[in-house]
Amino acid sequence: MNNADIGLIGLAVMGQNLVLNMSDHGYRIAVYNRTTAKTEAFLAGPGSGRELIGCTTLEELVGCLERPRRVMLMVKAGEPVDKTIEGLVPLLDEGDVIIDGGNSWFTDTVRRTRDLADKGILFLGTGVSGGEEGARHGPSIMPGGNPKAWPLLKDIFQSIAAKAEGEPCCQWVGEEGAGHYVKMVHNGIEYGDMQLICEAYALMLDGLAMSVEQVQAVFERWNGGVLDSYLIEITADILKRRDADGEPLVDKILDTAGQKGTGRWTGVNALELGVPLTLIGEAVFARNLSAMKDERVRAAEQLGGSVSAFDGDPEQAVAQIHDALYASKIVSYAQGYMLMREAAGQYGWDLQFGDIALMWRGGCIIRSRFLGDIKRAFDKDPKLENLLLDDFFRGEVSQALPAWRAAVSLAVRLGIPAPAFASALSFFDGYRSARLPANLLQAQRDYFGAHTYERVDRPRGDFFHTDWIGS
Repeated sequence: MNNADIGLIGLAVMGQNLVLNMSDHGYRIAVYNRTTAKTEAFLAGPGSGRELIGCTTLEELVGCLERPRRVMLMVKAGEPVDKTIEGLVPLLDEGDVIIDGGNSWFTDTVRRTRDLADKGILFLGTGVSGGEEGARHGPSIMPGGNPKAWPLLKDIFQSIAAKAEGEPCCQWVGEEGAGHYVKMVHNGIEYGDMQLICEAYALMLDGLAMSVEQVQAVFERWNGGVLDSYLIEITADILKRRDADGEPLVDKILDTAGQKGTGRWTGVNALELGVPLTLIGEAVFARNLSAMKDERVRAAEQLGGSVSAFDGDPEQAVAQIHDALYASKIVSYAQGYMLMREAAGQYGWDLQFGDIALMWRGGCIIRSRFLGDIKRAFDKDPKLENLLLDDFFRGEVSQALPAWRAAVSLAVRLGIPAPAFASALSFFDGYRSARLPANLLQAQRDYFGAHTYERVDRPRGDFFHTDWIGS
């Protein structure tokens, strides 16, 4: 019976919640999971009483769908996506659509879009952000791929997406891998935001010797101001939770951070494109360092030494940490937009940066108050070279700068690692420097490798070499 609006493959938590979300909005969904027992458990549990069609084979799933058929994959990135597509292709007709809603590497999406277009099948690589809660009640959705497919999914995706000021947090991103690329950058910024918050937490807890309860109250207060965001909100919630013995649960959690790779992908791509994504890179490396737990414990025994104890005004220090977090967060987004700007040029995408900010304003993990300011900045100047050059953000960073420097200095003095705070500040100082010591670096390169250099008193593009040894 051909009466399902869309099929969904992969009934892990994200897949299940997207199905429930679509069902809430009046769509009938055919569902399939490689493990039939999971399909049956879903239909008997969360999906019971809804207009859902359980399928035990791909053939059955495809046979349930209205034409043109729309099949969404919520399976693990990489080979599982390719294997599922391989199984679907013989069952589909020209004009049917496959949507990959997982965290796929954007070059895989480029390849799949092109390969499937040759077979007459439309492909969308669609970033979905917001975790379990977002998938259930309204995620941020970032579709890219074959533009012919977008009109066939627009109504479904925009109806289930989060809304910000009445607008769906789902707009067309661009061709081929653009949707998954923007989701990758989102995740990179997420890595940066989380690391910055952790550094603020460590400075207050270990540096200022505040209690978990006191730190929790600070984050709760911050969430009512310019730092208002999902991650600040959940941080306050986390610090409030107590274990069975009444102690803060966060103190019982081992300090080794996991990662699924999207932050690393962002850093690798930034290196390939030559974009100084310093803060996100430090956030990735901080997770790597945290994973070296046993070695860090041994090093602490041998390298641990006395550092200065805090002897200042704690309220002033907390205010400085607040401004450092705010300014560093601005730098994190500025770097993310720098990367997307370069990618748009390199890969031929027409990215609408204001729309991207709007898509991130609701449903996703990095949703925050100042994404509205980013949207306004690009609405005012669509060709804005860097967020730091926008009047609003330039003023905010300038105002925060003295406290930002003080917070980084405090971290150094107290021996509290703050790589994201410090790298963001160093980037800001480097970006606003008309002259950097790269002249000496270029001379060194010419000395040992005859790599040549340009001169300040000659036109750009004229290169010179000096015989440093013989002259």
